[in-house]
Amino acid sequence: MGLGSPDDAAVYQVAEDKALIFTTDFFTPVVDDPYTYGAVAAANAMSDVYAMGGQVLLALSIAAFPPKLPGEVLGEILRGAAEKVAEAGGIIAGGHTIDDDEPKFGLAVMGMVHPDRVAKKAGARPGDQLLLTKPLGVGIITTAAKGDQADPAHLQAAIQSMLQLNARAADLIQRVDFHAVTDVTGFALLGHAYEMAAPSSVRFRFFLDSLPFLPGAKDYADLWLFPGGSCNNQRTYEQHVEFNGLDEEMQMLLWTPETSGGLLVALPPAEAERLVQLCRRAGQPVWRVGEVVEGRGIEVVPSWAAGPTP
Repeated sequence: MGLGSPDDAAVYQVAEDKALIFTTDFFTPVVDDPYTYGAVAAANAMSDVYAMGGQVLLALSIAAFPPKLPGEVLGEILRGAAEKVAEAGGIIAGGHTIDDDEPKFGLAVMGMVHPDRVAKKAGARPGDQLLLTKPLGVGIITTAAKGDQADPAHLQAAIQSMLQLNARAADLIQRVDFHAVTDVTGFALLGHAYEMAAPSSVRFRFFLDSLPFLPGAKDYADLWLFPGGSCNNQRTYEQHVEFNGLDEEMQMLLWTPETSGGLLVALPPAEAERLVQLCRRAGQPVWRVGEVVEGRGIEVVPSWAAGPTP
């Protein structure tokens, strides 16, 4: 799997029971604390390995830093990343750094998965349920924080969400018969959902009252504190999305980029129930957020009762 499919990472089979996963991601700071920035960037970069159903083996740092940045700041960024990769069971084995006026940091990550258990974006089927493993709203909360308009408690909740690895969720998904999986990051819920629905030749229907949001996210949407990425996502995907009864603020919130977001999985109802029970026993958050139906594109309705099926 590589450029020929719109999946979250490349996959290269090396043995009958082993395939390697390769991915990379990096970005400018989303929080002020350098250690947290490094850890969040690492969690975000490793997320694509989990979205493919794998486990992390090792990573290389990708860094661009202003020459005047104090060495202790750089050290904290690298320490945060190294400890987050260690939490995932992997190691950082090196990397590369260049000078740049604006800090940028992330990882190139290698993982492993059984070839028969690769999680792909394509494969969702009518009748499937859609489950999500993290709440939404990180993007707008961190944007509000950059403008000194975020409640510290809201920012802390967003940081904890970003720091949470998708490792446990990915492991639990591997225990059931799933059809399609992706992670929710820069293209927002709707953009990433479309990248699942389109190759599956189906329509995703989301129910607004079932979508989880971090504390404060809706408040900052009412204040219109959206990052520029929200408009970019809207322009890119809006022709594929139909809203039914949602105000403009909620529409834009669903276009807002996420950082180190959760996994979105499509699977049959019985398997969805199994996954929910597994998550409850493991202490892993999960929400039923929608369903897969005949058609194309994405639909967002106010509630389950608003859709043709209960």
